[in-house]
Amino acid sequence: MPSLFAAPSSPPQPFDRTWLADQVQDMYLRELKAYKPTPVKAGDEKGHVQEFKLPKAPQSPEEANLENDLKSYEDQVPEVEGQAASGESSPAAEQDWFEEPEEDEEAHH
Repeated sequence: MPSLFAAPSSPPQPFDRTWLADQVQDMYLRELKAYKPTPVKAGDEKGHVQEFKLPKAPQSPEEANLENDLKSYEDQVPEVEGQAASGESSPAAEQDWFEEPEEDEEAHH
């Protein structure tokens, strides 16, 4: 029995890539023609796909609530910057809480 690791009896021939590509293509086409897919049965999708259920319809808002909300919105008084709201003191009456430190003129000279 010849050894698998024995030296070849003849020197290696140049490798023919086109012959190898043709052999691979032939094997692929033969396997492709021999492939028989499993037939699809009715009900095979069970367990793989969720059943579609319509979502619940949203509840319609009550008309009375909308009218009350709209009325309260219209009755609101807008706050404008620079104007005092009713019951508040004006900005001129507020005390100035920020005091600037006095600069010592002699220290700068």
